[in-house]
Amino acid sequence: MPVSTLSEWVTHYRQQPQQLVAAYQQLDADLSRDDNAWIYIASHDEIYAQLTTIFQAINSGEKQASDFALLGVPFAAKDNIDVAGMPTSAGCPAFTYQPGKDATVIARLKAAGAIVVGKTNLDQFATGLVGTRSPFGAVKNTFNPEYVSGGSSSGSASVVARGLVCFSLGTDTAGSGRVPAGFNNLVGLKPTKGWISTTGVVPACRLNDCVSVFALTVEDAETVVAVAGGYDPQDPYSRTNPQTAPARFSEKPRFAVPDTLEFFGDSQSQVAFVKTLGRLQQQGVELVSIDFSAFNQLAEQLYNGAWVAERTVAIGDIFKNQPEAMDPTVRGIVANGLNYTACDAWQAEYTRAELAQKINDQLREFDALLVPTSPTIHTLAEMAQHPVRYNSQFGTYTNFTNLADLCALALPGDFRNDGLPAGITLIAPAWHDQALSHFGKSWQQALNLQLGATGKTLSASNTAKASTNHVRVAVVGAHLREMPLNHQLTTRNAVFIEETRTADHYRLYALANTQPPKPGLVRHAEGQPIAVELWDIPLARFGEFVAEIPAPLGIGTLVLENGASVKGFICEPQALLDATDITAWGGWKAWLARHHSA
Repeated sequence: MPVSTLSEWVTHYRQQPQQLVAAYQQLDADLSRDDNAWIYIASHDEIYAQLTTIFQAINSGEKQASDFALLGVPFAAKDNIDVAGMPTSAGCPAFTYQPGKDATVIARLKAAGAIVVGKTNLDQFATGLVGTRSPFGAVKNTFNPEYVSGGSSSGSASVVARGLVCFSLGTDTAGSGRVPAGFNNLVGLKPTKGWISTTGVVPACRLNDCVSVFALTVEDAETVVAVAGGYDPQDPYSRTNPQTAPARFSEKPRFAVPDTLEFFGDSQSQVAFVKTLGRLQQQGVELVSIDFSAFNQLAEQLYNGAWVAERTVAIGDIFKNQPEAMDPTVRGIVANGLNYTACDAWQAEYTRAELAQKINDQLREFDALLVPTSPTIHTLAEMAQHPVRYNSQFGTYTNFTNLADLCALALPGDFRNDGLPAGITLIAPAWHDQALSHFGKSWQQALNLQLGATGKTLSASNTAKASTNHVRVAVVGAHLREMPLNHQLTTRNAVFIEETRTADHYRLYALANTQPPKPGLVRHAEGQPIAVELWDIPLARFGEFVAEIPAPLGIGTLVLENGASVKGFICEPQALLDATDITAWGGWKAWLARHHSA
């Protein structure tokens, strides 16, 4: 393929959309039907039908190429996600059916111009973190074929790591969107439950299933989720973003780390993780050890308690009527669900709620939890000897995430000495996805590893996109950092963005009789640039913030020296009659410093 990332692809083909046909002719030649990462590869006609929809919209004038956020971008879908006209097997040939319509997530991606090029292999019924429980064969690790790829979204990770598609969809119930990312040097974004619809997804555990995204870069994964996400009235577990979470981490991020880290004797994974911890500290991250017992207890609930009965319900008829058609290990796990009663299920929910509350209370003091994506990795031969034990080990730092209603971002980390990837994962409360991505982008830029197994490295970072879930506010006086009213921002999850200045047509005044002392900013033909700070405040908290602003101040629109417009403090003209003009000082802090020293 001529490009490796989504952003590069879109940039190139927006200028020359007619070249998409040639690009897909080359892609068709690159994809092998003998590659068991694929269960189904789209035919030439299926690809061209999707491209035709885009060309018709552009040629008719209904849309321009720039209207398609994912113009012609090739992607793959895990074969438990419905794509109209392509079979869905969930890794079980006897279960296979032909869906009549796209899953909601597929429909949204197609509407943005993305092209489904095939369905990928998986641990049967998404039950496993290994990538070996499939009648279509075990998907091999992209760095060493003797090792597992991770699962259950094994094929989805493999095709992205090798640069065959720009991104892929997986599902993540217990870590299936993160472990394969860690084992294949990828980004794996597991969004907040309910953000991406699961309508048209074969369920594993409906209460905990998430559609996840594999990509070579955090920027690409973030872009895909922004397109694919949103409330779906057809999905009873779909949710609307409350728009209360911060846009990014603190200026000096504070990460929780388990007080006792378990690597199951794998010294290479341990050394790689310790090296990554050192890198983070060098970048100014504060690492704090926390009691991890509640996380471990909740993780054990997913497979060693009544929650496993959710899988029994999800698989349903084929388990009852054709058990011999199932992978033996998967069948054994699903059969365990029959050992629990309704009373056990309710007790399991009470236990989940108690532990989830404790976990979220613990994380409230931190920007995120930092863990190894997996504490270890095994060869295909080793996995055959102990399929359940080693699978359980892989889920040590993933199984609790959805039960506790957390979001997660798996990131590339320092490699092991044997050349295998050893990723890390950041986990945060629900709807903190954007903050995770913001940090992930800077981390990936600083680490500067190859992207997946492509041999290519990250290009220069693009300008950050404006957030639709936040309001950017310019503060000029008592709300500045270290000023007495700054808490009105920080207690509402507002985060500092940068120091900058207004355009050159403003004047600044020290207002009389205000407590604490406050300035007034007014637009004036004979002005100068005034120092301000930019803060992003969650949209749902903006009204609360504005309600606390007393007369004669208010919120209006300010123009910055770079020409951008943001919300900011303005002042009623009558308040300037007995105010002191301090424009010459260039800002409130400068005036205060000189005023106090005078």
